[in-house]
Amino acid sequence: MGGGGAPLQPDLVEKIDDALPGGAPATGYGLTETHGILTANSSKLYVDKPASCGPLVPTVDGKLVDDMGNDLEPGPDTVGQLCVKGPIIIKGYINRPEATAESIVDGWFNTGDIARIDEDGFVFIVDRAKDMVLRGGENVYCSEVEAAIYEHPAIAEAAVFGLPDDRLGEIVAAAIVVKDGESLDEDGLREHLTPLLAKFKIPETVIFRDEPIPQNANGKFLKRALRDEIIGAG
Repeated sequence: MGGGGAPLQPDLVEKIDDALPGGAPATGYGLTETHGILTANSSKLYVDKPASCGPLVPTVDGKLVDDMGNDLEPGPDTVGQLCVKGPIIIKGYINRPEATAESIVDGWFNTGDIARIDEDGFVFIVDRAKDMVLRGGENVYCSEVEAAIYEHPAIAEAAVFGLPDDRLGEIVAAAIVVKDGESLDEDGLREHLTPLLAKFKIPETVIFRDEPIPQNANGKFLKRALRDEIIGAG
């Protein structure tokens, strides 16, 4: 049973494996600019590393760079923007030389995703660079906060994003949908997250929704719409 477009919650990987005696969970990661798949993870490897989208396919090289485009020293704890190079990567955008120059430098395509690569070569997508919340100079990766929220058994849907703040630049916000028959309030959510996350990563604004969180055609939550909705209401 495969999935893509967005990471599965890590605890869901083992649940899929347990529910499929004749099958196994699988995932992949890639972009239109990479002609589809860049990494693949499946079966016991996926169960062992449920937060990883797998190693890069054999035809692709990868590296991590900082915000200025400088190469970062490889290491399991190094986090940076994932750049890839290989025959499956586009040469450029048609009639868009500026976009090409911005995304492809010396043949390396910047995916726009923040990642780390462990000692086995497995890629862990931490967040989209544009989705990262910069709170008072601290980086908050929304996918990490969402994974912690989903560990609560009452959660049906969760989307984490940033809201503008005069003092901190941005603060962390979350839209939550609770499962039918379950109950949860803001204090209960914070109590759940306190042992799992640093204090600055815990959402300061929590919106509980009665309706599902809006999604695009690929099933990704429309965080910009949520952000605009809250800002407009404020």
